[in-house]
Amino acid sequence: MYKMIAVEEGLNNVIQALHNAGFKTTPLEGEKLQNVRAVVVKGDGTDILAPEWPVKMPVINASGRSADEIVDVLRDRLS
Repeated sequence: MYKMIAVEEGLNNVIQALHNAGFKTTPLEGEKLQNVRAVVVKGDGTDILAPEWPVKMPVINASGRSADEIVDVLRDRLS
């Protein structure tokens, strides 16, 4: 079963690494996060996840991490 990951705009290298690892991705912006197992954000200081969002899933901060590290973190948290 594929795991759907919402990825913030501008993280194309992360999207490619996730696809290579067998994950499916969807844009974070404007989505309702249905069927999404985790979220990857840039971590650049912008707060794209508004406090009113009922997010009960892993939110991975991509700042300072390679695309492969993010894939490893997601595999660990979603296993």
